[in-house]
Amino acid sequence: MSEPEILMEGVVFGESPRWHDGRLWFSDWGANQVISLAADGSHEVVATVPSFPMCIDFLPDGRLLIVDSAGRRLLRREPDGTLVPHADLATMSDKPWNDIVVDDHGNAYVNNINFDFPGGDFTPGLIALVTPDGTVERAADDLAFPNGMAISPDGATLIVAESYANRLTAYDIRSDGALGGRRVWAETPGDHPDGICLDAEGAVWYADVGNQRCVRVREGGAVLATVNLDRGAFACVLSREPDPRLFVVGQAWGGPEPAQPSGQVVAFPAPAPGAGHP
Repeated sequence: MSEPEILMEGVVFGESPRWHDGRLWFSDWGANQVISLAADGSHEVVATVPSFPMCIDFLPDGRLLIVDSAGRRLLRREPDGTLVPHADLATMSDKPWNDIVVDDHGNAYVNNINFDFPGGDFTPGLIALVTPDGTVERAADDLAFPNGMAISPDGATLIVAESYANRLTAYDIRSDGALGGRRVWAETPGDHPDGICLDAEGAVWYADVGNQRCVRVREGGAVLATVNLDRGAFACVLSREPDPRLFVVGQAWGGPEPAQPSGQVVAFPAPAPGAGHP
């Protein structure tokens, strides 16, 4: 595929891209900011949260949810821009909370790696279900570093990247939001999938930091396409436009610390638009 279009540079640590209201939203974890980016490259900071990680997604009514990992809670951005508590995650785990995806009913799925990273001894992670009223329930466990998540357009399937298991794992979503029917959606041998998104043809794109690329796979593991970066690819999302694009946030990782922030937001033409959530 083609060379990427660079939309924004100088990002400290970009993650959690989301397509919403015709704009790209993402978190700059290193600057503790949530940023909204327009097609012409103009951008605005829409929230500041002193947390790392701080993944994001949107409720059905358009309000933004933010994972305040340091505060072990979910925050909600109200229409006037104020941030208010949405759910207390501390009762389930005091380890780092990570990614989030929200379904059409306002149920939020938030995962937790369940060990101190980096440097801590590995412990299997979990997924929590946060209902619209803020109730927190355990939905799944025994996950090898749960990372990016996506929900199918029919709301029936949740897919989660297990970075340490080199695979994408799927669950059935029951009518009450509970998860069941765990199965392997695709093996990703040699890759550690991070952020993911679904497209309208039923394929998943996953970002891979170490291999500096994003890969499009079909259920079962067949590789359909690959786009390459010159730095670690941390997460990706698709636009919903007639000429869809794959947006990728990436930065240098695993080598000498760069003198300046190395984070970028880039875009590639994509064969199909985004579908489902995020």
